[in-house]
Amino acid sequence: MTQTYARRAGTMLAALALGAAPLAAQQGAAPAAQAAPGDGWNGAGALNIAVPPAAKLVAITHATIMTASHGTINNGTIIIRDGKIAAIGADVAVPAGAQVIDATGKYVTPGIIDAHSHSSLQGINEGSGSITSQVNIGDAFRQDGLTLYRQLAGGVTAANVLHGSANTIGGQNLTIKMRFGLPVDSMKFDKAPPGIKFALGENVRQTNNQAQPGRPLRYPHTRMGTEELLRDAFTRAREYQAEWKAYDKAKAAWKKGMAEPIPPAKDLQLEPLVEVLEGKRLVHAHSYRSDEILMLLHVAKDFGFRIASLQHVLEGYKIADEIAAAGTGASTFADEWAYKLEAYDAIAFNASLMAERGVRVTMNSDSDERARRLYQDAAKAMHYGDTSEEEALKMVTLNAAWQLGIDKYTGSIDVGKDADIAIFTAHPFSPQARVDMTLVDGRVFFDRRTAPTLEAILQTLRRTRAAMGGSN
Repeated sequence: MTQTYARRAGTMLAALALGAAPLAAQQGAAPAAQAAPGDGWNGAGALNIAVPPAAKLVAITHATIMTASHGTINNGTIIIRDGKIAAIGADVAVPAGAQVIDATGKYVTPGIIDAHSHSSLQGINEGSGSITSQVNIGDAFRQDGLTLYRQLAGGVTAANVLHGSANTIGGQNLTIKMRFGLPVDSMKFDKAPPGIKFALGENVRQTNNQAQPGRPLRYPHTRMGTEELLRDAFTRAREYQAEWKAYDKAKAAWKKGMAEPIPPAKDLQLEPLVEVLEGKRLVHAHSYRSDEILMLLHVAKDFGFRIASLQHVLEGYKIADEIAAAGTGASTFADEWAYKLEAYDAIAFNASLMAERGVRVTMNSDSDERARRLYQDAAKAMHYGDTSEEEALKMVTLNAAWQLGIDKYTGSIDVGKDADIAIFTAHPFSPQARVDMTLVDGRVFFDRRTAPTLEAILQTLRRTRAAMGGSN
């Protein structure tokens, strides 16, 4: 049985390589080196997917363009120049020499942005302490996870890759663009402000963990302990900040012949928290219950910083006015609830109710699988809560860009923004819609015509069998 499965796996892998080969030929680029996928890494190599050439001049024509910022344009054209959107409209002329993508009968949207991802990571939680702000999830990120390519097939062009929720104050985040096949440094969204993961609730308090003999419970184990830990951490961060300000002032006043000031000891755990206090690092906070969320908003107000986004925030509908007043975004699930105690009061109307009260809401995946279908999650806001079409689209595009501090560069189809675009075969909120093509910075990183999809694999297998005299 094992040998049979191995032979089938080998055949499928060969088909993947064969199915992907035309992509390299079409784009005139050298194919990536082939390698066995093993544990799901080295995806570009295993799939033989070529890195697309840099975009110079591209025109997407005859499209229904859902801009996410200024309505829908019928039979419109988008001109992309050097990776940026140069023109958009119904009467835009196609420049000579442009690569034309005919989108007749298709829908074009901004690239989808996942506001909460754990994709392509080798390690998610540093669970040894309640405060681990010194670690960076970018150190565990791999650029070659197969899941990244699958997300491109779902129109995803950017993601907020986060540390897990085992800590009250977790690790630093990584904002990426889905430039699949390029080196890891090329996937980082350089213009994105840095962020950090916070968490509240059962995961932090480890209430679902079995006690181990001889292993003491990790602090905090109560909600009041969680608040104390946050206040203590930021009190220490303030003191650390003051020490460095005093040193910098003494250093500026120092003159030759005077005793030179001695700098404070570097504290890698407090450095990111000082950046939070100074508004230089965004806080993305895993949360469920309304009472805990209010506590965190009060702590942030007391210390003078803003929570950029509340993640999951399943009871956000109860305190939507308070969230909106704090200028905080909410990134939730479309229709998940009751999977643990603190999720019992979650409802499918959460996203719509918060949006009605002025909260900038997003749908997130928290999952490699759901990330491929975020446009369907956005449609559920229309189904459950009668959210408008454009507001629902914003929940997976422009609002996510705002929460990550990158809305100046992406998230909507506007002149001057990065050409991060998804092209759908039908209206993206309809059940039959599939992503036909995904562009990142104007480069076609996914093209269903040439991608190693299941259909392509089956067709290749049939052709191979027929050539060998077999039957279908």
